[in-house]
Amino acid sequence: MPLLKLVFLVLIMRRGDSVCRLLGWAEPPELYQDGNLILGGIFSFRTGQDGVINTFQEVPQVRTCKNFNVREFKFAQTMIFAINEINRNPEMLPDVKLGYKIYDTCGTMDILRDALALMSGQKREISEHNCTERDTVQAIIGHSGSRPTIAIAQIVGRFHIPVVSHFATCACLNNRKEYPTFFRTIPSDLYQSKALAQLVKHFGWTWIGAIAVENEYGLNGMAAFIHAAQENGVCIEYSESFSQTGPAHRLQRIVETIKQSTSTVIMAFMSHREIKVLATELYKQNITGLQWVGSDAWITDHSLTDSQGHSILVGSLGFTVTRGWIPGLDKHLREVHPSQFPDSQFVKDFWEDVFDCSLKGTAGVQRKKCSGFESLQDIESQFTDVSALRFTNNVYKSVYAVAHALHKLFKCEDGQGPFSSGGCADTKHIQQWQVLQYLSTVNFTTKEGEQIYFDSNGDSPARYELVNLRRTNTGTMEGVTVGFYDASLPESRQFIMNNVSVVWGGGQTKVPVSVCSESCPSGTHMALQKGKPICCYDCVPCPSGEISNLTNSIHCMKCPMEYWPNTHRDACIPKTIEFLAYGEIMGSLLALFSLLGVFLTVITTLVFYCHKETPLVRANNSELSFLLLFSLTLCFLCSLTFIGRPSEWSCMLRHTVFGITFVLCISCVLGKTIVVLMAFRATLPGSNVMKWFGPAQQRLSVLAFTLIQVLICIVWLTIDPPFPFKNFLHFKEKIIFECALGSAIGFWAVLGYIALLAMLCFILAFLARKLPDNFNEAKFITFSMLIFCAVWITFIPAYVSSPGKFSVAVEIFAILASSYGLLFCIFLPKCYIILLKPEQNTKKHLMGKTTESENQTCKVIGQTGFMEFSKDGDLTIGGVFSITGTRKLEDNGYQAVPYSYCTKRNDRELKFARTVVFTVEEINRNTELLPGVTLGYELYNGCGSENLLRAAIEAVNGEESKEQGCKNRIQALLGHSSSGVSEYINKIIGPFSIPQISHLSTCACLSDKKLYPTFFRTVPSDRFQIIALLQLMKHFGWRWVGIVYSVSLYATQATAEFTKEAKKEGICTEYRQSISRSSISTFEATAETIRNSSSKVVLLFMSLSYTKVFLTRMEKINITGKQWVGSESWITQADLASASRKSILQGAMGFAIPEASIPGLAGFLLNLKPSDEPESSLIRAFWEDAFHCSFSPSNTSTMCNGTEDLTTVSNDYTDMKEFRAVNNVYKAVYAVAHALHTLLQCKSGSNPTTGKHCVSRTDVHPKQVLEHLRLVNFTTQDGDKVLFDENGDTVAQYDLVNWQMSEDGSVDIVNIGCYDSSSPERKKFKLNDNIKIIWGGNHSEIPMSVCREPCPPGTRKALNKRKPVCCFDCFECPEGTISNQTNSPDCLICPPEFWPNKNKDQCLPKPTEYISYKEIMGALLTGFCCLGVFLSLLTSIIFLVHKETPIVKANNSELSFLLLFSLKLCFLCSLTFIGRPSEWSCMLRHTAFGITFVLCISCVLGKTIVVLMAFRATLPGSNVMKWFGPAQQRLSVLAFTLIQVLICILWLTINPPFPNRNMKYYKEKIILECALGSAIGFWAVLGYIGLLALMCFMLAFLARKLPDSFNEAKFITFSMLIFCAVWITFIPAYVSSPGKFTVAVEIFAILASSFGLLICIFVPKCYIMIFKPELNSKKHMMGKVPSRTL
Repeated sequence: MPLLKLVFLVLIMRRGDSVCRLLGWAEPPELYQDGNLILGGIFSFRTGQDGVINTFQEVPQVRTCKNFNVREFKFAQTMIFAINEINRNPEMLPDVKLGYKIYDTCGTMDILRDALALMSGQKREISEHNCTERDTVQAIIGHSGSRPTIAIAQIVGRFHIPVVSHFATCACLNNRKEYPTFFRTIPSDLYQSKALAQLVKHFGWTWIGAIAVENEYGLNGMAAFIHAAQENGVCIEYSESFSQTGPAHRLQRIVETIKQSTSTVIMAFMSHREIKVLATELYKQNITGLQWVGSDAWITDHSLTDSQGHSILVGSLGFTVTRGWIPGLDKHLREVHPSQFPDSQFVKDFWEDVFDCSLKGTAGVQRKKCSGFESLQDIESQFTDVSALRFTNNVYKSVYAVAHALHKLFKCEDGQGPFSSGGCADTKHIQQWQVLQYLSTVNFTTKEGEQIYFDSNGDSPARYELVNLRRTNTGTMEGVTVGFYDASLPESRQFIMNNVSVVWGGGQTKVPVSVCSESCPSGTHMALQKGKPICCYDCVPCPSGEISNLTNSIHCMKCPMEYWPNTHRDACIPKTIEFLAYGEIMGSLLALFSLLGVFLTVITTLVFYCHKETPLVRANNSELSFLLLFSLTLCFLCSLTFIGRPSEWSCMLRHTVFGITFVLCISCVLGKTIVVLMAFRATLPGSNVMKWFGPAQQRLSVLAFTLIQVLICIVWLTIDPPFPFKNFLHFKEKIIFECALGSAIGFWAVLGYIALLAMLCFILAFLARKLPDNFNEAKFITFSMLIFCAVWITFIPAYVSSPGKFSVAVEIFAILASSYGLLFCIFLPKCYIILLKPEQNTKKHLMGKTTESENQTCKVIGQTGFMEFSKDGDLTIGGVFSITGTRKLEDNGYQAVPYSYCTKRNDRELKFARTVVFTVEEINRNTELLPGVTLGYELYNGCGSENLLRAAIEAVNGEESKEQGCKNRIQALLGHSSSGVSEYINKIIGPFSIPQISHLSTCACLSDKKLYPTFFRTVPSDRFQIIALLQLMKHFGWRWVGIVYSVSLYATQATAEFTKEAKKEGICTEYRQSISRSSISTFEATAETIRNSSSKVVLLFMSLSYTKVFLTRMEKINITGKQWVGSESWITQADLASASRKSILQGAMGFAIPEASIPGLAGFLLNLKPSDEPESSLIRAFWEDAFHCSFSPSNTSTMCNGTEDLTTVSNDYTDMKEFRAVNNVYKAVYAVAHALHTLLQCKSGSNPTTGKHCVSRTDVHPKQVLEHLRLVNFTTQDGDKVLFDENGDTVAQYDLVNWQMSEDGSVDIVNIGCYDSSSPERKKFKLNDNIKIIWGGNHSEIPMSVCREPCPPGTRKALNKRKPVCCFDCFECPEGTISNQTNSPDCLICPPEFWPNKNKDQCLPKPTEYISYKEIMGALLTGFCCLGVFLSLLTSIIFLVHKETPIVKANNSELSFLLLFSLKLCFLCSLTFIGRPSEWSCMLRHTAFGITFVLCISCVLGKTIVVLMAFRATLPGSNVMKWFGPAQQRLSVLAFTLIQVLICILWLTINPPFPNRNMKYYKEKIILECALGSAIGFWAVLGYIGLLALMCFMLAFLARKLPDSFNEAKFITFSMLIFCAVWITFIPAYVSSPGKFTVAVEIFAILASSFGLLICIFVPKCYIMIFKPELNSKKHMMGKVPSRTL
C-alpha cells in the first residue's frame, strides 16, 4: 500500500530535474507485449474473492480470485487482436509499434493496485526529466465494472491518463469534474434507464419491483431508472439492493419482499454474479411467474446457465449493446496457445481447464499430461463463440479510438496543432494529457459503418438491442433480438419492436400484467388511495350526470346541459327530449279523442243543418247553435296544437287559440242563456225586451266578449309571449320540451277571463232553471257549465303539480272534458229528439214542458510548505483547514503540470485551527488525561481539492529522515470542513488505516463504512438535518418548496436525499436549481426561477463559500415574498447580514449546530499575537488586514507593532458570541485524546479495554488509534455526550434559529426551537414556548407554501398526472355525496335517507314531506273540511227542527239524516289524509273514505229509488211501495255499504296500505306517503264508488220528469254530475301528481264531491225552510199551487 502514496506525491514534484523511484512492489502484467507506445488493460479473468474485512493490523495482501471469467479473457484477447491488427496496418500509426500490458485481478482494491502499476511502470528508478517514459501507458482500456472504473478514473484522472471503458455504464462517470479523462464505447446507464423506462411503459407495466447491486453501477443506474420510470407514470413497489458478498439476511429479505409483492415484473440492475445468486435463491423457494427486465450487465451473459435457478430467467427482456462483426477475430481466438504467453499463469490454467489436462511437470491425479498439440480449432465454447460480439466489439472500438487519437497526434503538422500557437506534441516525449486532448476529438467509422466519437461527457452514441432470453435445444440460453432503441432518433421513434414474437417470463403465453390497480375503464375515475403511490387507486363510478371516456381518467366530466351519460357512463348522449308526441300511446289517445270530438261536432252540425227549419233548432237559437258548434270544433282542434314538438309558432298558437276559441264557445253559451231569459220575458204582456237583444245584439255580444280575449292575447304575445323551452330542472336525465308561458300573468288572465264568463253563464243558467221544461235549454247549459267549472277547478292543482308532458296532458284532458261536456249536455238531448223522437220536434210540444244535460517507505517528493502551525509532541495530531479560501487555477491547456494558488482568507477556518492549538494545550495541562504524554500538532492550510489533497498527503507522510525513516507521523487527521474534500482525503488515507475526524463534513454519503472506513465526525450527518428540515416543513404546513443548491458533493447529495425523503412525507419540490461559481448564467436562471415560482419557501442548501457568492449576486436582484430556509453550513454566519440583504435574509430559519460554552477559548483566541507564530506569514497577513497596518515600511499604512488588541476588531475570528462549529473541533481533538488515553492504558500486561498487549507511546500506530476511536464515550465540560455509532456518526442535535434583522442590516440569530435525534419520535422536534418568530417575505404570519390550497370539506382531491402529487385539483362533490375531511381523495355517498348540506361536508337527514296541518295547503284543506262538517251539522239541525214539515217528510227524512251523517264522515275522513302517515292512518284513510262515500251514495241511491217508487205508487192499483219501504231502504243502504266493507277487509287482509318513505321521485327529500299495498284493492274501492255513482246518476236522470215541486231527482242529478266530473278528472291528476300533491288532489276530490252533494241536495230545501216557509206545505208539494215565474 505505500505505493499508493507515491502516486499522489508525483503530482507535487519540485521544480527542476528529479528522480522517480518506485517504492514498494508492483505485480507484473498477466499479458505483455513491448512497443513504442504501450496501452494498458485491466480485466478480471477470475472473479469471486472471499469476503474479508481488513482489521488494519497488517498491510492488506492481494487476495486470491477463485472462478474463471472466460468473457473477460476474451476481451483481453480482442484487445491484443486489435493492437496486432493496427500494427499490421501500414496506414495506421506507421513506424510506430503498439505494445500492451494487460493485468488480471479482481476486487476494487487489487484492481486499483494494477492501475497504479500501469501509471508507475515496473522500473525501480527512472532518471529522466519526468516520470512518463514509455514504461508508463498512454491509455488504459477497462475495467468492465463501474465501481472499479470509478476508483481507477478518480486517481488516474489526476495524472491526465485516458481511461476508455467498454463496459462501465454508471451514469455517475459522466461528471467531467470528477472523471475528466474517462471515455467509454458503451452507452451510459442514463440512456439505458430511459430505454428501460420506455420498455415497461410500452407493455403497460406500471407497478414493478426494482433490485440493484449495491455499488455505484447498480445504485446510480437504479436511481436513474426510477427517475425515468416515474416520469413515464410507472410506480416502484419496492427498491432493494444487495451484494454478492453481503450478509445472507439481506438476500433473504429481498426474496421475502418479492414473495409478498403484488407486482409481477422485476427490474434487475446488477451484474451476472448477483442475478445468479438471486435466481438460485428464488428457485430454491419455488418462486415463479415473474417477468424479469435486465440491465446490459447480465442479460446476454453466457454464464447464466451455471446457476441452479437459471430457468426462472427464461423470458427475460433487457437492452444490450448492438452486436458487431470483427473479421479475423475467430481465427485469432482459435489460435491462442500457452506458448504465446509463457509467463501467463492464467493462460495455463485456462488451457488445463478446457482440455482437462495438466501442463505441470507431472500429471495430476485426475488429469492427464497435456501434449502441447491441443488446439482450440474444434472447440465450441463461450471463448470461441463470435456469433454475438457485443461488449467484445466495444473493446475493439476502444483500442481503435486510442489508436486514432495517437495517429492524429503523430500526423500533426506545426501551426495546425491543438496546443498553444498551433503547436503539436513532441512525438519522442508524448504526455498523457496530450493523448487526452486528441482522444476527445476522435471521430472515425468502423469497418461495419458505425461512427465512433465522444461527446462532452466522454460518452459514445447510445444504441441498444432489446433481447429476449430463450432456452435453446442444447439447454443453454440465448438472447433473441426483438426490438431496438436509438437515442439519436426523435423520441417517438427511439424505441421500436420488430415482428419477432416474445417469450414471456413465468411460462405466460401473453404479455404479463403488472399493475397496482387495474386500469379504470371508461365510466369510472381514479381515486388516489391514501398513503400509496399514484399507480394505486380505486376506480369509482362516475357520479350521476358525469362521464369519463378515457381509460384511467382522473376525474369525470360533467355532460353538457343537453346531454346525459349512457348506461356505461362513457359517453354523453343527447338527453331524451320529452314532449307529448303523436307516436306515444297517450298522445295518440288524446289526438283520437280530439278528432272524435271534431267528428261528433261535425255530425251534430250536419244533423242541425239538416233540421235547421225544425222547431227545436229554431227555438234554440240556430245561429248561436251553429256558431257554438263551430267554436266547439275549434276547441277540439286546438287541443291538437298541444301535441307534438313545441315550436315558436305552436307555443304562441296553443294557448291563444285555446283561450279565444273557449271564449267564443262560452260567449255563444252565454248568448244562448241570455236569449232564453229574454225570450221568457218577451212573453210577458207589454214586454219589448227582445228588441234590445235581437240577432244583431247577440252577434255583437259574442264578438265583444271574444274581442276582449283577443286583446288580452295580443297584449300577452306582444309583451312576453309563450316560447319553446327546454326544461332541465325537473328531470336530470331528460329534457322536458315544453312551452314556457312567457308571462304567467297573461296565461292566468286568459284562463281567468274564461272562468269569469263561465261563472256568469252558470249563474244566468241557474236563474233560468224554472222556465218551461220542454222549451228551456238553461238546465242543459247549467249542467255543462257545472261540468266545465268542476273540470277547470280540478285542472289548476293538477296542472301546477304535474311534471313534464303530464301537465300538457292534463290541460288537453281539461279541454276535451269541458268540450265534450258542452257538446253532450247542450246538443245530445236535441239530437236525441231530432233523430229518435221526431214527434217531439214540434212547435206544440216545445210550448209544453220538456228539458235535457267530463432518490512504506517514506520518501517525500515534490512541493511542500502547506504546514501552517505545528508543535512537537510524543504523539501528533494532524489537521487540514482552508484558512485561505479562494483557489485560482492557472489554465495551461494541459501543456504543463496544472498549478493553482490561494487568495483571500477564511477567518472562520483560522478560528478552527487555533481552537485545535487551544485544545491540545488544555489536554497537555490535564494530569488525568494522557498523563506523561505530550500531544503535538501539525496543522496544514490549503484551498481547492487538489491543494488540500497535497496537504493531507504531506500530513500523513510526516517528515523525511535518513536516520529514522518516517518521523512525526500523525495518529489522526482533523478536518476538513468540506464534505467533498473529506471524501477525497479519506479515499486516500483510508487504506492506511489513519482515522479522520471532521468537524463540519455533513454529507450523508460519508457514513458508508465500506467506502470511508476511517471517517468519523463530531457534526451530525446531513441525514439527520434532512429529517429535521422535513419535520420543520411539516410543522408549518410547507408542502411546496423550491431548492437552490451548489454544485458540490455536500449540497448535491443532501438535495437528492431531501427530495427522496420529502416525497415520503408528502412534500413536493417545485424546482431544484443548481448554481456554479464559474457560471453566471446559473445565477440568472436561478433568480428567474425563484421569481416566477409559486412556492413561498426556498431551501438554500450550500456551503458557506457558495452562500456568500450567491447572496452577493442575489442582493442585486429584487426578489421578495420568499421564506428562506438555510442549511447548517451557513445559517449561523452573522457576517452574511447586511442592509442590502435584508429582503432575502430577514426571517430566514434553519437548523444549526447547538451553541456551547468552552471556558478560556475566547481569551486564548483574542490574545493571539504575531509573536506566538513567528514563522506564520498567514498570521502576519491576518494582523495587517485586521489593523490596517504593515510589518514592512509602507507609504500607505502605519507600522504594526504586534501588540494591537484584537478585541477592537470585528470579524469571523473575533466573534465570540457563540461556539457552534468551534465546539465540534474541540470535541474532535478530545475524541482523539480519549482514544489515545484508552490505547496507552495498561493493566497486568494488557489493555483493559481490548485485552490486547500493552502499547507504549513510541509504538502507537494509526490503526490502533482507529480501533479505540470507535469505542470513545465521554462527556465534555459543557455536558455534551461524545460517542460514535457504527457509521462514525455522533448524536444529532440541532438548534432551530431565526434571523431577526434590524434596519441597519445587523442581525440577531435567535434560538426558536431544537431537534434531538435521541429523543422519542414525537419529541425530537419542538419549538420554544413564547418565542417571537420573524417570517421571511414580509409575512406577518406563517407563510403558506402549497402548490394547491387544501381541498376543503365538500370537495375531493383529484390527482393531476402531469404534476407532482402536491399539485392536485379540487372538484366539488357530485350531487348526493359529501367529503368531511380536508384533502379527501373521494366523496362519500350519503345513506339513502340522508342528503348533503349546502357545503357538502355533512349528510343531513332528508326532510320528510307530507301534507301537515301547519302548512298553508294543509291548513286550508283542514279549514274546508271543518267548514263542510259545520255546514252538514247545521243542515242536520235545520232538518231536525223542521222534521215534521212536508218538505222533510216528502224527501225521505230517515235517508236524509243518514246522508247528512255520512257527509259529515266524508268531510271528516279527509282529515285522515292530513298529517304524518302512520300504519293505522294509512289503513284508515282509504278504507274510511271508501266506506263513508259508499254509505253516502247508497243513501242518495236510496232516495232516488224512493222518488221513482213513490211516483209509481201514485198510479192506480200500484202496490210498489211495499217492495221498497223503510226496511228495504235500510237494507239496501246496509247491503251496498257491506259490499264495500268486504272489499276493504280483503284489501287490508291481503296487502293493506302502509307508510312508505318514497326516495325515488326526489333525491333531496323523502316523500312520506301511504303506499297502496294492493293497487287492485284501491281501484276496486274507487271503482265500486264509481259504479254506484253512475247507477245513481242514471236513476236520477230517469226521474227528471217527475213533478218539479216534489221531485229532488234533479238535484241528485246535479250532485252526481259534479261527483262524476270531479272523480273522472281526479284519475289523471292523481296518477301524474308528485309527492304530497297526490294527497292534496285526493282531498280536493273528496271535499269537492262532498260539497257538491251537500249543496246540490240540501241547500235548495234549507232555502225553502228558512226563506220560503210558505212553500213548505203539503199542498205545494203536491203541485196544486201554480208556480211563480221570474
